[in-house]
This record gives sequence, structure tokens and C-alpha cells, in this order.
Amino acid sequence: MMILSAMDVDGCHGYIDDLFSNESDKWLDATTKIKYIVIGNNKQKSCIINYGVIPRLLQWMIDDVTPIELRTEAAVVLGSLAKGVEENIDCLVEAGTVSVLLKGLSNNNLKYVEACLRCLRIIFSSSLTAVDFIYQDATVIPHLINIISKSVCTQECITTIFADCCKTETHQSLLCSNGAIAALAPLLCSNIYKVQMPTLSCFAMMCYQNEQVSMAVATATYNAEPIPNLFVKLLARDKTHEMQMAAAQCLTYLCRGGAISPDNPIIVLKTLPTLVRMCKRERSIEERVEGAEALAYLIEVNSDLQKTAAITDHCIRTLAEYLKFTEVHQFIVKNHQRKDVSSMDELKQAAFKAFAALAANDEDIRKRILEMDGLMEQVVDGMNSNSVKVQVASVRCLHSLSRSVQQLRTTFHDYNVWKPLMKIIQNGPHEALAVTSSVLCNLLLEFSPSKEPILEEGAVEILVRLTSHEDPSLRLNGIWGLMNMAFQAEQKLKTHIITSVGPDRLLKLLSDPIPSILIKTLGLLRNLLSGKPHIDLLMNMYGKQMIQAVILILEGDHSLDIKEQTLCILTNIADGNSAKDYIMTNEDVLKKLMSYMMCTSVNLQLTATLCITNLIWNDEEGAHSRQAKLRDMGVQKILHQLQTQTHQDLILNEKVKAALEQFGG
Repeated sequence: MMILSAMDVDGCHGYIDDLFSNESDKWLDATTKIKYIVIGNNKQKSCIINYGVIPRLLQWMIDDVTPIELRTEAAVVLGSLAKGVEENIDCLVEAGTVSVLLKGLSNNNLKYVEACLRCLRIIFSSSLTAVDFIYQDATVIPHLINIISKSVCTQECITTIFADCCKTETHQSLLCSNGAIAALAPLLCSNIYKVQMPTLSCFAMMCYQNEQVSMAVATATYNAEPIPNLFVKLLARDKTHEMQMAAAQCLTYLCRGGAISPDNPIIVLKTLPTLVRMCKRERSIEERVEGAEALAYLIEVNSDLQKTAAITDHCIRTLAEYLKFTEVHQFIVKNHQRKDVSSMDELKQAAFKAFAALAANDEDIRKRILEMDGLMEQVVDGMNSNSVKVQVASVRCLHSLSRSVQQLRTTFHDYNVWKPLMKIIQNGPHEALAVTSSVLCNLLLEFSPSKEPILEEGAVEILVRLTSHEDPSLRLNGIWGLMNMAFQAEQKLKTHIITSVGPDRLLKLLSDPIPSILIKTLGLLRNLLSGKPHIDLLMNMYGKQMIQAVILILEGDHSLDIKEQTLCILTNIADGNSAKDYIMTNEDVLKKLMSYMMCTSVNLQLTATLCITNLIWNDEEGAHSRQAKLRDMGVQKILHQLQTQTHQDLILNEKVKAALEQFGG
């Protein structure tokens, strides 16, 4: 640490000397004078810190014999220093200030406790501070909850600290289990605005993506009134926009947490309209951004809410106006600091998120969004943006729009959306990779005119690399894209895909612990093994590995859907000319087919019977020898048993009858 002389600290020469003197009667006055000197002066704050004042102040606070007035004044000075640049907070934390302040909360003097809390509130509001400090000692949270009602200051500070330090599911659960809900509920009814607002923020942070805490909040009451009803009261038009927004966020998180039904009037008639209203032009930039983002989160997974939002107060047109904003604006951030950011970027990413949620399920809503003037140009511009947030949000919007067959065939092709998409997936930020690869999967569908240019840009290699990714969602998208690509593809492309994936990677994907990845891998194999010439060619190349993969699945502990898909692959192999031999020469596979013909699942019985039918079809070369072998193994007998079963499925009965006809009845 750089040590300055007293002369370097303007106006503090004598006071700093007095701080470090042995004359205790000078300490309080010197500390008070320094408090007034550093107020609002960041230069003086930094000088004081560099002179080594922090350890001196902490020493007094630790020492129980230090007069409480001096300890309180020391805490006040530390709080003032924390209000400077964030580097000041770093210095305070490194000096051990947090643990000293937390210990000070056990003091019986309320003024001292309040001074400690005010300093802690500032420290924990910083993005640089590790919030785990208050969770390291199991007694801290219960003590904070116990003293929260002591004064307006304790209410304001502790609720703010809880909101800033509630970052994980563990934090949420700890607050909940220690009685935070009961302690916070009365504060929602406080007549002190600066108490109500952090209380709302605290409830929001506790409920966010936490079903258990959301349910606990939704079922709790204060004065016999459910807490969600208290939130609704704070949505009233006579409340500030800030309070309405915070209350709407709380209700949004309760809804997404499963604690309030999406069709509840509290959500449909109160929360959703409030969020749409927050998006209006007359609101501040911050309110419009928060409103659109909260609206997107509320409706993201519910098609009924999406339809309601789309017809609420010209919502789509309101959001489209976000994309026309071009100014730079100062955003208010924590601790009332400001930072210059592009309002255009903030509004764009918020609008794209909202459009992505609105267009997730309904074709008519997608059409209405795309009818907005210049919308598609804005999406393409967003994908080319230097802002990662805008890039990711624009691709999310594109993903929802790409669920439309009509748009894939027309609008997406007209605007060459594949070009910026391929740029992002190859060189873009990691956080954009999942949604970008999801869009790519849709653009690779058989009817999409974007498929061919994407293939020319090396899509096969890109997707194959994703199948090896440690992130399961990216592995899934990689194999999903290859599956779409292989559907009704030409032989050259199929050969390219299977060669690029390789047998080792294929077997590893078939052993993936994520069921959805296994299903899509089986779907890829099924698409590759379609059409007699393609089946024979691919089986000649990788027949042993294909059969090995089939046996691996059929012998494993998998769901009926997975086993049905595997039997479908065998059915496709049995449709080949030479490929049939890979099944006929493997008695393990034949016995598996027979066992599934006799199982309790109609779908598995049906698929296994179809495979047998392909093997014994009379018009194909070698059919009689195959029939003889299967007859000797008892396949014909099983078919007769299936035919005589009571309550037989009509489709299965028809396929059994067709198979027996090939055997000659």
C-alpha cells in the first residue's frame, strides 16, 4: 500500500496525526473531522485509504474497551469510504472490514448497529464483493432477521443486503428456512417507501427460479391476507412506476415458479397488463427495458399468456418501437452510480427477448411480428451487432420465428439469415452457441431453401464438433442438426455425415446419459438408413458397428420410446438388399426380435413384426431361405400366437396377417 505524508491529504494534516497518536482524547474529534472531509470527495477518500486509516478504524471497532461513540463514528467513516470508487470497497474487504462489521451487529447499541449495517449495505451492493461472507457463519442470517424490525434503518439496510446477497438456490433456501418470509411480510405494508422497495426486491430474488420458495411465499399470509394479494396492492396505478414494476416482477416469479397458475386473474388481469404498460413510450428507458424483459419471462413457456400479451394494448407495435431508438442514455446502476450505455442496444435486446417469447408457439403471432416495418432487417442487424446481449437476443427471436414452415421457405431465404448465423456459430460468443445451433437445426430441415448454402459453408463439420461438446444442450443440437440434414438426403451427403461422425463417436453418443441425445442419435441412424441403395452402401461401410449399436440399446435399460426407435432402425436395415444379411447372420439380434414380438408393448410388437416382414418378403432374392431359418427358430409360431390373442390391436393384427401371408399362411 502506498503511504502518503499528511501534507498530501488536503485539510487532514492534523486530524490524521491525531488518529495515530497515543492521546485517546483526540481520537473521536479527529474521526469526526475526517468524516466531514471525505463526504462526497472521492479524491480525499482514496488519500485517506492510502494513508492506512482503515486498519486503525477497524482496530477501534474490534476493541471492546473503545467507547461506543468512537466505534460508531469509525463505522460511519468506513461507510463513507465505501461510497467512493469500487477500488475503495476492494480495500475495505481485503482489510477484513466485513467480518468486523458483522460482529458489530451483535452490539446492544442501536446506533452502532445501524452504522455497521449502512456500511455493509454499501459493500454488498458492489459487484466486486463476494456475497458468501454473510453465509459463512450460520448465526448471521438468523441474527439479521431477529433485528430487522428494530428501526427503519435496520429494515431498509437488511432487506437491501438480503436482496443483494441472494444469488443462488442455496441462498434462497437459507433465507426461507430462517424465517425471512414472515419477517419481510409486514414490511410490504410499511408506510416508508425506502423500506417497501428493497423488501419487494428481496422477495423477487428469493422466488426467482425457485419453486419451493415461491410456493412458501404464495401460501404465506400477513394479517390473514395472502402475500400475493399484498403484491397486487402495490401494482395500483397510484404507486410509483418503480414499485409497480417490482411488484409485477414478484408475481411473475411466483407464476414461473408454479405457485400461481398462469390463468389466475392476478396474472392475466393484473401482472401482464402492468408489464405491457411499463413498455410504453412515455416510460423511462430503464422501465421499458425491465418491462419487456419481465414480460418475456412471464409468457415464455405459456401459449395462452403469449396470445393474451399479443392482443394487450398494442404490445407488438409498442415493442417494435424499441428497435427504432438510436440515442445514448445514462443508465442508473447500483449505489446510484451512472454509466453510459447504448440505449439502442438495451432496448433492442429487450424487444428481441419479448418477441422471442411472443412468437414461441403461435403462427399468427409470428406473422404479425414479421409484418412490423423493418423487423427482419433489425433481426439481421442484431445478429451482426457488436453487443453480445443483442446478438443472443436477436438469435433467440429468430429461433422462435424459425418454427414457422412458411417463414423458413420465404422470409428467411429472402434475407439470407443463414449468413450472420453461420458467422456467430463459428466465431461468436459462447453464450450464443446454444440458441444459434438450435436455429441452425431448423434451417437444415428438408424443405428449407437455406439448407444448401449452409451445407456449402461446412455445416456438417460444425455440427459434428458440437456432438463432442461437454455441454449436453450443444451435443443435442449437434446431433439434431445432423438428423435433420440426413432426412431424405442424397447418398453423397449421407456418406459424408456418417464418415465425419465416425463409429467411435457414434457409439459414444449411443451411450450418452441424456435420453434426448440418444433419441436424436437413433433418429440420425434411421434417416441415414433409408432407401435400399443407401442402406446397403452404409451397411457395407459400417454394418458391424451399426449392429453393435443396435444390440447395445436393445440390451440396455432404456425407455420404450428408445427401444422402439432402435427396432425401427433394424426394420430399415431389413429393407435393404444385402443389408439383410447383417440381421440374418446374427442370432442375438433375431432372438431379440422374437422377444419383442412377445412383449407387452403393442408398439414394440408392431415394430418387431414389421422388421420380420421385411426379412421374409417373398418378392426379394433369398426370401425362402430366410423364411426357413426364421420358421425353424419359431417366428411363424409366434405370429400365429399373436393372431389368436384377444383384444388384439387392429393395426398389429393387420401386420401379423401380412407377415403370415409371406410364410404361406
